[in-house]
Amino acid sequence: MVANHPNRLLSIDALRGFDMLLISGGAEFIVRMQGKTGLNWVDALAHQMTHPPWNGFTFYDFIFPLFLFIAGVSLSYSIRKHENQDWSRSALYRKAFKRMVILIVLGIIFKNSPVPVFEPSQIRLGSVLGRIGIATFFTTILLVNYHWRQRLLWVAGILLVYFVALFLIPVPGYGAGDLTFEGNLVGWFDRTFLPGRLLQGTYDELGLLTQFPALCLTVLGTWAGEILQENKQAAKTLKLLAIGAVLVVLGLLWGLVFPINKHLWTSSFILLTGGMAFLFMATFYWIIDVKGISNWAFFFKVIGMNSLLIYYAYRFIDFDHTSALIFGGIYGITPEAWHGVFQSIGALVLVWTFLYLMYRNRIFLKV
Repeated sequence: MVANHPNRLLSIDALRGFDMLLISGGAEFIVRMQGKTGLNWVDALAHQMTHPPWNGFTFYDFIFPLFLFIAGVSLSYSIRKHENQDWSRSALYRKAFKRMVILIVLGIIFKNSPVPVFEPSQIRLGSVLGRIGIATFFTTILLVNYHWRQRLLWVAGILLVYFVALFLIPVPGYGAGDLTFEGNLVGWFDRTFLPGRLLQGTYDELGLLTQFPALCLTVLGTWAGEILQENKQAAKTLKLLAIGAVLVVLGLLWGLVFPINKHLWTSSFILLTGGMAFLFMATFYWIIDVKGISNWAFFFKVIGMNSLLIYYAYRFIDFDHTSALIFGGIYGITPEAWHGVFQSIGALVLVWTFLYLMYRNRIFLKV
């Protein structure tokens, strides 16, 4: 998933590593801290590491959108590199299509293991990896053929059409404009056209219709990537910050009409998280690549350069159990309520050590 280009920015890998750290145990550690310290800010932070039941927004809702955005940033560098090597458009399309198919297959294995091959109705087709593959494939087509201004028109068009569709297309038994868990158009579309098992029973947040707004985050990421490749270094951070602030404001304003909702990937949710991604990218870039304060970033770089490996490893390796076996004798003297916290810390140590060994041996799992 991650190519090791000599001209890549450290801030991109560090931001990806920060994102993956939360996915691979960091968020769980914070959640387990809730109610343990008596500190209100710790409990508030723990609340931010869980998804709201429907409408609303927490920081944990931002994790996957940020990864889609970073995929777009990296894609802009990859396409530039291949174009400099005189790759044809058809070759770029084939590479992106092959990658999409591989990620879809890996995603199905990830979400369904052990895969019920003889019960296809129980196989869930929607997946995080599949969504990344689909988003990067279609973003590749847009990136190769359109200027950033034209790509923004595509983003605006997709988000507006999605908004209009959810409000104006009637759902049998519920009518038009129903954004409830039971009556939304996204769920009806998945129940009608998406075979296999749906995550929430009546719909799947990684299903069909939500793919359209989700890919907009990857398209926005390519815009950020092109800005980062501009020659005027001083203007890059300000430009990223300005774009991020505008998108956040637009997302919040749109959210007054079209509620911010990760489950539905509403247009307001896309603008909000896309704006936040610009702000985070600007901050990491300014601190690491502009000011040169980069020693701390190595911790995140080790994680970010092997994102696919750790995502898959966390599915098939029980780091929590291994942590208990190795470190249980040390933290066993502490109050039992804290055992889960220390177990999470041990799991994170094991995860990072595992990835560091891969990094030292230049072993990077990529598609």
